[in-house]
Amino acid sequence: MARPPRKQQDEQPSEIVDKLVAINRVAKVVKGGKNFGFAALVVVGDQKGRAGFGHGKAREVPEAIRKATEEAKKKMIRVPLREGRTLHHDGRGRWGAGKVVVRSAPPGTGLIAGGPMRAVLEVLGIQDVVAKSLGSSNPYNMVRATFDALAEQVSPRQVANKRNLKVADIIGRRRDGASAPGETVEG
Repeated sequence: MARPPRKQQDEQPSEIVDKLVAINRVAKVVKGGKNFGFAALVVVGDQKGRAGFGHGKAREVPEAIRKATEEAKKKMIRVPLREGRTLHHDGRGRWGAGKVVVRSAPPGTGLIAGGPMRAVLEVLGIQDVVAKSLGSSNPYNMVRATFDALAEQVSPRQVANKRNLKVADIIGRRRDGASAPGETVEG
């Protein structure tokens, strides 16, 4: 009796994209000279609001990248996106001396970010955002600071649930001014 074909275990429901952010050659000085190794920083994401980063070290570059990718897949976080293209609100992140500012942007703005921040936002699936890196340009600190800023993001639905309000009340206050729906501004 023939067995039915099994589904592949490696197949995941969403396609995960990975980007190599930085690779360093590191040396350990020993009695006979130097032992060289490689350290890799990788970011992964499904381009639908989930992303993670990982760091791997090995004697060969491909092995370091593989280790970093595995760690990144384990440490993925979910970031709520507005309309699937930008952030709900502005955010600031910090890690060590690395500081970043991420701002939501209107449609058509594009991804205005540089270096390691750009890689993180690309794998996250963000299309319209303005980002600025302040302080350290160390890729490790920049990636961690970017994730710090993204971890602060909350959607109107999460805020409404926390405050026992309706989503319409939260969104109504956000559009073009601070007044809530139903309030009149006299002037």
